[in-house]
Amino acid sequence: MNIINSVINDLKKVVFPNVCVCCGRENTRLERQICSFCLDERFEDGNPDNKDRSSDSLLPNEVVLQHALWNFDKGGDLQNLLHQLKYERLTTIGIDLGRKLGQRMKTHPTVVNLIEQHTAVIVPVPLHYLKYRYRGFNQAFKLAQGFKEIWQAIPICGVTDIIRTKNTSSQTGFSLKKRLKNMQKAFKVKNHSLINGRLCIIIDDVFTTGATTFELAETLHKEGAGPIMILTIAQA
Repeated sequence: MNIINSVINDLKKVVFPNVCVCCGRENTRLERQICSFCLDERFEDGNPDNKDRSSDSLLPNEVVLQHALWNFDKGGDLQNLLHQLKYERLTTIGIDLGRKLGQRMKTHPTVVNLIEQHTAVIVPVPLHYLKYRYRGFNQAFKLAQGFKEIWQAIPICGVTDIIRTKNTSSQTGFSLKKRLKNMQKAFKVKNHSLINGRLCIIIDDVFTTGATTFELAETLHKEGAGPIMILTIAQA
């Protein structure tokens, strides 16, 4: 039986080879969808100098740090990866990207110090329940799961702990003023004990103007959270 199973597994590899969804080359890590080369070398570091913010956006007082893993490449491989995660339900991509974000943060001195000095909680940007029901998952939560694999002691907010109360449409192409208006009072904290006095690590896929994550940060701050950092995969 062992010989037969070995033959079957070898045939599966031939018929259904495990390839990287980014570059198409063979992926030696069976549980992953992105190869090590693409994760380590393909994209441009969004904050190589480990500054307290990787964008040009002025951070609200409650946000002590904002960091994007990579710079967004419109029409490129990174945009394609995020599209496959969000709309084609390749959720393992989110785990891979979140894990890489977590590994990168191990090399950011300010992030390490903040996590060492505070009790922290991971806050994936909530998805409205109608979108969640349609899509079947929250891409930010998948990123958070990968991040937690690296920072194992930090809990993740569940889908009912912090909710999104406004079902906003895509904000692509909107002005900053319009984005901010759309996001006003878009979130509500249901489980205050999970964030009370804690360092909140907001995680999302793309940071553009900050309208979404800044509104979430303001809500967390008003409801008793400690310092807040914003971590994303890409920065547009």
